[in-house]
Amino acid sequence: MKEGPDIAQLGALIGDPARANMLTALMAGGALTASKLAAEAGVTVQTASSHLKKLESADLLIQRKQGRHRYFALADDDVGALLETMMGLAARRGLTRTRTGPKDPALRKARVCYNHLAGELGVALYDGLLASAMLDEVDGEPVLTEAGRERMMQFGIDLAALETQRRPLCRSCLDWSARRTHLAGSLGQTLLSRFESLGWARREAASRVVHFTERGETELLATFCRQDQNSHGNRSQRIMRDT
Repeated sequence: MKEGPDIAQLGALIGDPARANMLTALMAGGALTASKLAAEAGVTVQTASSHLKKLESADLLIQRKQGRHRYFALADDDVGALLETMMGLAARRGLTRTRTGPKDPALRKARVCYNHLAGELGVALYDGLLASAMLDEVDGEPVLTEAGRERMMQFGIDLAALETQRRPLCRSCLDWSARRTHLAGSLGQTLLSRFESLGWARREAASRVVHFTERGETELLATFCRQDQNSHGNRSQRIMRDT
């Protein structure tokens, strides 16, 4: 008998179309009721409850109770990163949904990936941080430099509070649409919240889309993506031009 992690069990859990739709709906970073998830999956509430129990028992989801209502959310960053990676692989292999619409370009430009910024602007942010030496990569993972720490504190980020958390401060996440890296971890989440509090961006209700104002996009690029004309800068500029 083979020993080790059971990817077949994990694949079966995520691979069911109804459960996949539920997990995708939760990639917006919020918590949804069983009835809302049932609607997302196109199944009855009773059937949805059965699916949710399986996902919860595998620690892919967590349940939150508020009064008489129960809400479900992705368990942690690992689940969100796995789903984003699977979306990227599906896109690269041509395994895409046939239904497209006006939200598709908006999703590609800026969206929530569980709790942090993804899409073209998310990748441009990551490239800008690297090119300006605010981030470094060690063994393939991002590390905040001293220059980066100074800039983040100037931007109103409480790094001391973030570093008390069990989650990593910086983490790479493969962007499914840009097929490049964007910033996850507690810093990625806090930056997105900061962009919203400054009025630079807002999340679209019941969607993963993040809308940046013209001023907000300009400020984002000026604050974090000011670069010399090097490889990172050129890549970021190409990302911003392409759709």
